[in-house]
Amino acid sequence: MAKEIGVSLRAYHSYEKGERGLPIEALVAIHDKFGSDVNWILLGTKSARVEHDIDALEEFETSLDRFLTEQGIRIKSEKRGAIVARWYRSLLDGKEIEMENVHTWIELLRE
Repeated sequence: MAKEIGVSLRAYHSYEKGERGLPIEALVAIHDKFGSDVNWILLGTKSARVEHDIDALEEFETSLDRFLTEQGIRIKSEKRGAIVARWYRSLLDGKEIEMENVHTWIELLRE
């Protein structure tokens, strides 16, 4: 990694240990070489990781719709949207929600 972003191994180790701040040139190199979101690197879960998050959101919505169909559960679209929004907020906060907990939310919102 150090070689890829153009820094010495010693410098890179100090970045990882939090002993030294990552220079802007290294952030740009990480972004350019790996497509990483600089905001996410700097802010962690406080920043949306657009491509990753959209893929996760689409996967969640597909799983949710499949479950609702298989169980014959009907909920209003705004309630479905509330479930998706709550799940997505948890993802952004770094708190993955198990589908079992989502099922509990569904039971609370059933028509």
